[in-house]
Order: sequence, then structure tokens, then C-alpha cells
Amino acid sequence: MLPELGLLALILAFALAGAQAALPLWGAQQDRPRLVALARPLAGAQSLFVTLSFAALVQAFVRNDFSVAYVAAHANSLLPLPYRVAGTWAGHEGSLLLWVEILGLWTLAVALLSRALPEATVARVLGVMGIISTGFLGFILFTSNPFARSLPAPADGLDLNPLLQDPGMVAHPPLLYMGYVGFAVAFAFAIAELIEATPGRERPPFSWTRWARPWTLAAWSFLTAGILLGSFWAYYELGWGGWWFWDAVENASFMPWLVGTALIHSLAVTGTRGSFRNWTVLLAILAFSLSLLGTFLVRSGVLSSVHAFASDPRRGLWILVFLSAVVGGSLTLYGWRAAAVGLGSRFALVSRESALLVNNVLLAAAAGTVLLGTLYPLVLDALDLGRISVGPPYFETVIVPLMLPLMLLLGVGPWLRWKQSPPQEAWRQLRWLALGAVTVATLAAVALQLSVGVALGLGASAWVISATLAHLWRQLSPPGSRGLRRLPGSQWGMVLAHLGLGVFAIGVTLVKGLETAHDLSLRPGDTARAGAYSVTFTDAQQRRGPNYIAAQARLELTREGQASPLVLRPEKRLYTVRQVPMTEAAIDRGLLRDVYVSLGEVTPDRRWIVRVQVKPFVGWIWAGAVLIALGGAAAAADRRHRRKAPEPQADSRTAGALPRPLQPA
Repeated sequence: MLPELGLLALILAFALAGAQAALPLWGAQQDRPRLVALARPLAGAQSLFVTLSFAALVQAFVRNDFSVAYVAAHANSLLPLPYRVAGTWAGHEGSLLLWVEILGLWTLAVALLSRALPEATVARVLGVMGIISTGFLGFILFTSNPFARSLPAPADGLDLNPLLQDPGMVAHPPLLYMGYVGFAVAFAFAIAELIEATPGRERPPFSWTRWARPWTLAAWSFLTAGILLGSFWAYYELGWGGWWFWDAVENASFMPWLVGTALIHSLAVTGTRGSFRNWTVLLAILAFSLSLLGTFLVRSGVLSSVHAFASDPRRGLWILVFLSAVVGGSLTLYGWRAAAVGLGSRFALVSRESALLVNNVLLAAAAGTVLLGTLYPLVLDALDLGRISVGPPYFETVIVPLMLPLMLLLGVGPWLRWKQSPPQEAWRQLRWLALGAVTVATLAAVALQLSVGVALGLGASAWVISATLAHLWRQLSPPGSRGLRRLPGSQWGMVLAHLGLGVFAIGVTLVKGLETAHDLSLRPGDTARAGAYSVTFTDAQQRRGPNYIAAQARLELTREGQASPLVLRPEKRLYTVRQVPMTEAAIDRGLLRDVYVSLGEVTPDRRWIVRVQVKPFVGWIWAGAVLIALGGAAAAADRRHRRKAPEPQADSRTAGALPRPLQPA
């Protein structure tokens, strides 16, 4: 009975989303206050019924209700409870319901926390979000019903994919979807602005960016945390020791992150200085469009086979129509109304605006190259023009040349003035920091005998970190001041994010340039050399888990000068329901390196294949990503976002002005 109630709640949510999309939006256009006033109640009711439906599906997993076909396909009576709950979003149908549930929560948050906005604007924003909800709910109801019954019910389920039986599965998809879906808020504000825009109108201070900025920062932070957790999960779970493989699923989350990074910088410029108006609207559209594209690429089956659409024409047709309507419709509206939005205030070639504009172009170019590398093989396969594989060499070749100038700008940008900045002023302030970064790169290349690529990466990282710390000190204690100033949340957010990128770059540079790997073939009692370590295979024992059996090896790794050996216990598991083997790596983590040991197959002469990898500074990758996510959260929490913004400066008065340097964005 509960699954039927969940389906009924989903149907009611679909009807309410349609009303939310139509009535308030039409009322705002026709100046009908009663229809406009329906926006918040409809958004709240739609969110409530989606939540009830989602709770019904979770309960079906908790109770092991195998009469529900989706539960039977992704659960088993032996599966631990946390993984039964995570099974809710382990497949196509449930993950789409999670997507709609999170969209409902974002919609409810906008409805409750936008009391200071004009009611007509709120109606337009919630109406646009209602259109998106309607499309997804219709997709679920007509093509992907998660509550479909399987009668007679099987005695037990097929179990959750062993790759997904990990704590990462509990947190990673919800965090990732919070980021994906959160960009819908900025998208809705941008579409509302296009609808409201009037040529020649000056609405201080281009207010939609002020309203949309904290929502976008929050979504970007969630997406950063989701990507971080997914990368860390792949690192320790898959047994290969890598943290990023550039496959299409990873790229599906990375593309909106790149455009979202450009968007949060552009929102800051537009909201405080009045520039980049058209560009900011376009970035908001593109960020959410790439989120939609990524969602459907991952969940439509197109990644495993481009011709998957043909196996279920209803799903394929719905996806194509919905993507065309949202992406094509919004870009068409942008082309029609962009002139009414305007270009914004002017600025000189050397200014903070110019640095941020180049920053945005580099990020957009990086997203475009990732999109090309992801879709090009799919398009060729779809047109029967052959199959190719686009892997890490392509992406690293095109991304690295874009990231190095981006890191240069990260150090320079905060030191430039708004509108116009004398070049000699920034050079005078930064010349010693630049010399220090060049010295670091030279020492790395010559004294430490590292490759040119590693040297450049370390030099760029040193530049970003030193310039950011110097800028922080200048902000805390400007010349002539007594004591330390109190900085706003957005300023701390920028510092944390930029420092995080520098730490992240150090980790990536050193692990890519200095990691080592050794493959050994050992019997119990054997000892072999793996770089600086002596590896002793002491024994291998069998142990049993809740739904698997495992061969667990015990290895002792000894290094000269080390007081006691490292004891690591990698496993080779066999999940009994699906009969799927899995590798569970053993990792000794440290501040400066990880020792990563994975267990392979056993040979006929009872030798075990053991891989020992030493990964310098790999933990700095995760630490840097955590700092970046915290930076976004700190900026989103800035109290100034909740205050009425000041009047913008008119172009005629500010085109040649030199505002006080180091003014926070």
C-alpha cells in the first residue's frame, strides 16, 4: 500500500508543479496579484508531496519490499541498512526521484527565504523552477516509475552493485545533486531577469545578481564537496590508486563546476560594479544546462551505449524534448532579450574587471574542451563513423595550458583596482612575490632535478599561495591602520578558495610527477623490494562479511630508519549474491605521502599479485578541495547578501575613477 501512496504523492506533486509553473508566472505577466500570491503556497505543497513520495521509496528499501521492482533490483536482505537506504538512489528511477526531491527542497528554501524580494519576481523565479519540476516529474511518471510492482514478488533482491557498497554512496550522490540542482536557482533568477528586462532600465544594482549570488555559492560549494567525495571514493575503493580518470561520468560533474566557478566571479562583478551583465546571464544559463546534460548523460544509459535511446524510445524522446525545451528555449530567450539586459558599466584594459573577465573566458574554454572530449566519441558512435577513446592525455594536454594563466591571474586579480588600475602599482606590490615563485620553480627544476612540468606547477602554486596570503594581510592591516580589520565572509571565502587551489595544485603536481608503483608476486613468507620499502607477505586469511567473503593479506613494509614496520591488510572480496569480485586497498596515510597497497589475483602456484604505490602529497589534493568548498560556504554566509544593496555608480561618474584599492568584492 505504501508504494501506491508514494506514487499518488508523485502524481499530486506533478499537478502542483504544473500549477506552480503556469499560474504565478502568468499572473506576474498579467499583473494579477492573486495568482502571484499562489507562488509560495504551490511551491511548498509541491515540495511536501515530493518529499512524501521519496520517503515512501526509502521506506520500501528499509522494509525490503521486494514486490517493488526497483527495490528488488538494488537491494538484498543481507545488505546493511545504510546501503539499503543508499539503494534508493542507486539506479535510474530512484536517482531521478532524488533529483526532484532536492529540487523541491531548493524551491522551498527560495520560497521561504525570499521575503525581501518583489512578489512578481518571486513568482517568476518559482514559476521557472516549477517548469523544471514539471519536466522531471513527468519524466519519472511516464517513463521511469520507481514504484512499479513486480508480482509475484521475488524471495530476495539482486543486491546493490558491490562498487556502490561503500559509505561514499550514502553521501556522494546527495551532495553532488545538491550542487547540480542548486544551479537551477541562478538559472531561474536569470530567466526572470530576461523576462523583466526593459531597454534603458537601470534597476540598482542589477539586483537579481545580489539575490542569486548566495544561492549560487551554496550550490557551488555542495558540488565541490560532491566531486571531492567522489574522487576520494574512487581513489580508495577501486584499487587502482588514481584520483581522477577523466571518464564521462566525472566530466559530467566537472563541466558545470567550471562554468559555475566563472559564474560566481561574474555575479560578484555584476552585483557590485554593474559590469558583465549579459555575460552573467549567459553563464547562469550554461551552468544549469550543463548540469542537466550531465544528469541525463549519466542516467539515460547513453554513456554505455549511444544507441540506448533506441532501446526505450519513450525515455529517449522525453530527454531530447526536455533538453531542447530548457536549453534551447532559454538560449533563444537570451538571444531575444539580451539587448534589454545591457552590457553594463565600462572598465579599462588593466583593471580587476579585466582580470576577472579573462578568468571567466579561461574557465569557459576549459569547460568547452571537456565537453568536446566527452561528447565527440558519443557523436561519432551515434553516426556510425567509428569508435574512438578520448582519455587523460587529451584532457591533460588541453587543460594544463589553460590552468597556468588562470593561476597567474588568481594572484594578480585581487591586487588590481576596480575600473582602472595603474600597471606599475600592481608590479610594485607583487614583484618580490613573483621573484619568489620563479625561485621555487628554478630550484625545483635544477636543485631537486624535477621535470619542467613539475617545476612550473610548484612555481604557480607558490605564486597563488604567497599572493593570496599577502593580500589577506594587506586587507587585515592596510597601510596607516591601527590593529586588524574585520573582514566580511565573502573576503574570507575568496582567501580560503584561492589557498585551497594552491594546495590542490601542489598535490596534483607532486603526485603526478613523483608517484611510484611496483608490482610484486609473493607467497606467504616472501620478501621483496618496492622502491625504498622492503615488503614481507606474512600470511593470507579468509574472513566473512555480511554479504561477501574475503581473502585478507597481511603485509609488513619496512623502510631504513623506520622504528617499526607498516602493517597493511588489503583484501580481495567476492560478493556472494552477484558473484562479483572487488579489491579493497589498504592505505597508510601521511601528511607528505600515502603508501597504497592493493591485492590482485592468486596464481596457480599460489603466488599473490601485490601492487605497492607511493603517492607523494596526494592528501593535499583532498585538503585543497576541502578549503575550496569551505571558501564557497563562507562567501555564501556573508551577511551583506541579506542587506539591501547600495545604489550603483553610474558609468559617467566612474569610467575614469580610481576606487580605493583592495576593496572587497
